[in-house]
Amino acid sequence: MRSFTAIFFLLLSFAPAMDSDAVNEDGQNPFVLIARVHIKQGTFDEYFKVADAVDAAVQRTEPGMLFHNFDADPDDNLAFTWTEVYENSSAFLAHANNPPVLDYVAQHSQLGDGFSIEIYGNVSANVIERIHELKFPLKHFKTTQIGFVRASITD
Repeated sequence: MRSFTAIFFLLLSFAPAMDSDAVNEDGQNPFVLIARVHIKQGTFDEYFKVADAVDAAVQRTEPGMLFHNFDADPDDNLAFTWTEVYENSSAFLAHANNPPVLDYVAQHSQLGDGFSIEIYGNVSANVIERIHELKFPLKHFKTTQIGFVRASITD
């Protein structure tokens, strides 16, 4: 929970300054993605190797991924959460088409038994389309007129 709270406030620090009449939906704003993962019994060690490998690849190849963390559920030792902050929608599309990430998704289909996505913030239609193509359940929390991004972060 502490990680999510930190990410939530990080996102608020990135959100573009908005007035009550305009909410950015062009995909140029940062946003948070939470991927909830459940793994099969007996796959812990193998899954962690796969998760560690994709994390290293993302850090090395995706400059638009501002935060990437794999957190353990305190109540279920087979449940984990990827917490991700993207610079913008293009950064997500690069992530969703990155070969190491696609390899992780393929391995998850064998080692895991649950995967769902939550997005916090506005994204381009292409992001939503790509998630649907990947056949992941999605819950999208769109930005309201309340929020801001510090210029010093986005410049």
